[in-house]
Amino acid sequence: MSSPGSTTPTVFSSYDLTGAVTPVRDPSLMRQGNTYYVFSTDADGPAVDGSLPVLCSTHRVVWTSCGYVFGAIPTWVTAQVPGVIGLWAPDISYFNGLYHVYFAGSTFGSNTSVIGLATNTTLDSTDPNYAWVDQGEVLGSVLTDDFNAIDPTILTDTDGQVWLTYGSYWSGIKQQQIDPTTGFLLASNPTVYSLAYRPNVQYDPIEGTSLVHKGSYYYLFASFDDCCAPDPYQDTYRIMVGRGTTPQGPFFDMAGVDMTQGGGTQLLAGNGTTWNGPGGETAYLDPVNGDIIVFHAIQLPGGAAYLFVNPLTWPNDWPQIQP
Repeated sequence: MSSPGSTTPTVFSSYDLTGAVTPVRDPSLMRQGNTYYVFSTDADGPAVDGSLPVLCSTHRVVWTSCGYVFGAIPTWVTAQVPGVIGLWAPDISYFNGLYHVYFAGSTFGSNTSVIGLATNTTLDSTDPNYAWVDQGEVLGSVLTDDFNAIDPTILTDTDGQVWLTYGSYWSGIKQQQIDPTTGFLLASNPTVYSLAYRPNVQYDPIEGTSLVHKGSYYYLFASFDDCCAPDPYQDTYRIMVGRGTTPQGPFFDMAGVDMTQGGGTQLLAGNGTTWNGPGGETAYLDPVNGDIIVFHAIQLPGGAAYLFVNPLTWPNDWPQIQP
């Protein structure tokens, strides 16, 4: 069993997912009824059949393809992000009676990026009301900005307020408040909060956050270091966490270091032999069937990105990824 700070992540020794589990990157998960839905990045180049693939499972083990959010990348994304070939890191959430998928459009190494929104009344594609509606741009960044508008994640806090957390490299992880009735930024609160930053590491390699509330704390999960290396043995992605008492932090690791000062407790890293680069994680709290964390990891030696869906437990009020 792995634990915070563990260097021997035994979750890799018992992989049992089957079906459409690769290529999958940056998964986000939600349950509707008895079915679990995973939304993920357009992996390995442009999608032929659609953009933002959806996977389905009733038992979280056997996964099947269940379509796409979009038939093609929206034209407003291609107009604002030259060279974009796929959408990234969708986040699925539910508030104000609608399912919301926030997603990113960008290109590697650039902060000319956008975060967009699509909404639906159901996740069940057999429902006659099923239809993803493109709501357009929520937030963008350009080369002169000091942040990157990608990797969105949504939290509804204990007061019912909705928060969009985002960011990759540059000046780290940011957060802004969302108007729950529109899904867009709340005009009455333009404050941009800074949640996490790695000031002593070149290029500030932090991204792929997930923010949840459990018990007395808010937990900020993040992906540290670099994904997607041409040599899978050099993929250094790893899953980190900190906790705080408000949605804006400060978030501290187990050693008491603020995540704005480079803090973070390691939950899972690659083992360099069978799997590398776990990251792009989303924590999903399910009071009915138990809490889950979904992420991708790189299988060695081939380098394919696989979906992981693992139980998440909370010993001593700290998360622990279970096999």
